Amino acid sequence: MAMMKAAIFVEPGRVELADKRVPEVGPLDALIRITTTTICGTDVHILKGEYPVSRGLTIGHEPVGIIEKLGSAVSGYHEGQRVIAGAITPSGHSNACLSGCGAQCGTHSPGGWQAMGGWRFGNTIDGAQAEYLLVPDAMINLAPIPDGLTDEQVLMCPDILSTGFSGAESGGVRIGDTVAIFAQGPIGLCATAGARLMGAARIIAVEALPERAALAQAMGADHVVDFNCGDPVAAIMALTQGRGVDVAIEALGRQATFEAALRVLRPGGTLSSLGVYTEDLRIPLDAFAAGLGDHRIVTTLCPGGKERMRRLMGMIASNRIDTGRFVTHRFALDEIAHAYTVFGQQQDGVIKVAIRP
Repeated sequence: MAMMKAAIFVEPGRVELADKRVPEVGPLDALIRITTTTICGTDVHILKGEYPVSRGLTIGHEPVGIIEKLGSAVSGYHEGQRVIAGAITPSGHSNACLSGCGAQCGTHSPGGWQAMGGWRFGNTIDGAQAEYLLVPDAMINLAPIPDGLTDEQVLMCPDILSTGFSGAESGGVRIGDTVAIFAQGPIGLCATAGARLMGAARIIAVEALPERAALAQAMGADHVVDFNCGDPVAAIMALTQGRGVDVAIEALGRQATFEAALRVLRPGGTLSSLGVYTEDLRIPLDAFAAGLGDHRIVTTLCPGGKERMRRLMGMIASNRIDTGRFVTHRFALDEIAHAYTVFGQQQDGVIKVAIRP
């Protein structure tokens, strides 16, 4: 049996490289050889033990690679083809998919749908921080990479770009809107770019780190509010002359930012939540206008599937957005433990890392 290197979850605080068997390919699957992957904030939650996964699971859900082997029932692709797959891998035939919500194509349990929705890579099945990755339902999930695009240019598409754009999409950003985006990590930066592409006239980013603030402006932010210099709610209300914003996007996953996003909404505004929360959220009575403010709170899980990936790569190929600039650090797979330290502790101005087996 052929073996490969993979980054596995051992215990809270410990991800290490181990030898695992190369997966066997079923009729509807594809085996891809990973050429580039990355670490997500959700992977850091896993490392810290804040999100439970099985011990020995290969981590990671952002694959860029080359088709090594195709299942017997897979058509329309060829071995040696460069592809990506979304972090969310819908089957195309579940109740969730047939209801138009492929991101929630998950496992049904007696208590209802599990919170992870359609997120399987690095959660319920082995993920992408390895030399090889088995992609289920390959004809639904494999998206060929357009000629001329590098691995790093498309590396954000499987999760970060799809998630960030969905914050603006689910929030219903319209031409002329004022939008506030709380936190300018990789997802927040993509939400900023998405809001601009959807026609927002004024974008207010909330961020304290200078390098991320500068990148937020490059992505389309008109103003950057430094939360270390005062109350961001007061600053945003002052910038909007007390009107509030049409859409507030929460991209960090904390009570403080969720509450602040709620407080800056105009009457009838929308809070679009992208954060992964690790504790119960509270909705303050006054911020929620006692339920009388016509506010809308919407959550979104990263849309996946090959059509979503095709559209995102089309935006990159047409120079509408450049997410390759997010990659600030590069590591070999053998350096995965150090890569987690740099990314998880936000060392050395890191935005995103590229991992190459």
